[in-house]
Amino acid sequence: MSIILSINAGSSSVKVSVYETSSSSSPPTPLAETSISSLTAPPATFTLRAGSTNTGKQEIKDVDSQESAFEYILDYLQSCEALPQISDKHDITHVCHRVVHGGDYPDAHIIDDNTFHHLQDLTELAPLHNASALAIVKTCTKLLPHAKNIAYFDSSFHASMPDSAKTYPIDPRVAKENKLRKYGFHGISYNFITRSVANFLGKDIDATNIIALHLGSGASACAVKGGKSVDNSMGLTPLAGLPGATRSGDVDPSLIFHFTHDAGKPAPGSTRKMHISQAEDILNTKSGWKALTGTTDFGHISSSSDPQCKLAFDIFIDRVVSYIGSYYVKLGGEVDALVFAGGIGEKADLFRSRVVKKCRCLGFELDEQRNQEAVTRIVQDISSQGARHWALVCQTDEQFEMARQCAASQTD
Repeated sequence: MSIILSINAGSSSVKVSVYETSSSSSPPTPLAETSISSLTAPPATFTLRAGSTNTGKQEIKDVDSQESAFEYILDYLQSCEALPQISDKHDITHVCHRVVHGGDYPDAHIIDDNTFHHLQDLTELAPLHNASALAIVKTCTKLLPHAKNIAYFDSSFHASMPDSAKTYPIDPRVAKENKLRKYGFHGISYNFITRSVANFLGKDIDATNIIALHLGSGASACAVKGGKSVDNSMGLTPLAGLPGATRSGDVDPSLIFHFTHDAGKPAPGSTRKMHISQAEDILNTKSGWKALTGTTDFGHISSSSDPQCKLAFDIFIDRVVSYIGSYYVKLGGEVDALVFAGGIGEKADLFRSRVVKKCRCLGFELDEQRNQEAVTRIVQDISSQGARHWALVCQTDEQFEMARQCAASQTD
């Protein structure tokens, strides 16, 4: 019997899911979900769901970092009556960490000193993403030295991209020395989506071709051929590709130097630990829907009559449709399904309707009644009868995907 923690650490939040597994051949059983949010805007709030226990949102004091948040969660799990499986921290056998940028790592990696230092070096490529995960890793190795810590990378799923997709047309020597290429992200989610859709369609994974959309505050598109990624809209960093809540997505690279002449200087929030230029700060945290509309709430944007909200909504549709068309051609028209996932993909029925209508020429069609129904299954069909290709919604679960891979790798 093994107890697995799946950890997703953001810049202002820590999410931990708890699983139990008894065999490498059976999926892990969810035991609890807990999170602490608002770390950068105290008071922090804590939530936990375990069986019939639901704490709701509770304000907590003296928790203002990823490290202190994880310590709080770990203490709570050991004392929670709804979790008799964890009476002591030694009951926890494995800890899965979501790490956004894994560089050239094609698979998950057990975290030792060499792995940790390699990931520290990659923080220069993803200062806004890897730093939070590494802070938790350091705390875990201190508090749970007996547990096996494993890094799961958002970039690994895209290791199968061909050179023509991942190579930038710049000086090859400079690119190699500085690891400058497309890596792609949201890979843990795309792994879950691909496996779940293949199961829904009754196909082998290596015979499954899909265009998948992970749409949330961070958004991306992925072309999957034979169960493997052949392209992803994100690039060297998650900034490339589709716009998001605070990210610009693709823009003319010279735009930022017209935006501010101080683009290359350190951002006000930059530290020795996290080197961020003003250009990165502007395009990552001060752009996207928030810059256009003043809000990151896509539900509000999609239902508003405000001209700026309507523009943001139309821009997002335009960019998503462009990737769908591009990937349809890249897959030679041999597409099993268009798959919507992520917070927006799962909840924004109007957005899905508008996107699919623009893709009717490719053979995608929606059943509007199905499209407006609540998504209650892992994979749910929203396509109209007789459509050439499936249109699906997938409730992606990165926490579960890490735990599943962890359980599958164990020796019975």
